[in-house]
Amino acid sequence: MISSKPLKRAPELQPLSHDHHHGLQLCWKIRTGFSKQIEPDRIKKYSDWFFKTHLKPHFELEEKHVFPILGAENELIKRALTEHRRLKRLFKQTTDIEKSLGHIEEELEAHIRFEERILFVEIQKIATEDQLAKIKEIHTEASFTEKDDDLFWK
Repeated sequence: MISSKPLKRAPELQPLSHDHHHGLQLCWKIRTGFSKQIEPDRIKKYSDWFFKTHLKPHFELEEKHVFPILGAENELIKRALTEHRRLKRLFKQTTDIEKSLGHIEEELEAHIRFEERILFVEIQKIATEDQLAKIKEIHTEASFTEKDDDLFWK
């Protein structure tokens, strides 16, 4: 069983973990929108903005600078890349929006938990100081900018 105890994250990876926190907030916002019976198109509009503004750049950074630490043949990396592709397809869906949002909410949360509890733990074990320094250089802590023109979850 996977522990829910917070994990000690390498300081250089903490900004990525903060990104994950915002991704989990997106999942919560989708669930909250459903529970409040918000029109799916409103939730989709926000989710599309979040994907373009936050998630897509996050995926690109992981794929270019973090995942190579373990290598393309690593089974955990293969799983992460497969999940990234699946999530990208879900965000691009324009039909059956409610169903797609439900899948995004479930799969993004599971993906983030996998990266935080399993993948990043393995990366931390073998990453060199130079590799971690490069990640820190590329992805510094930035304040999260919210799209606040339709706070449907409030």
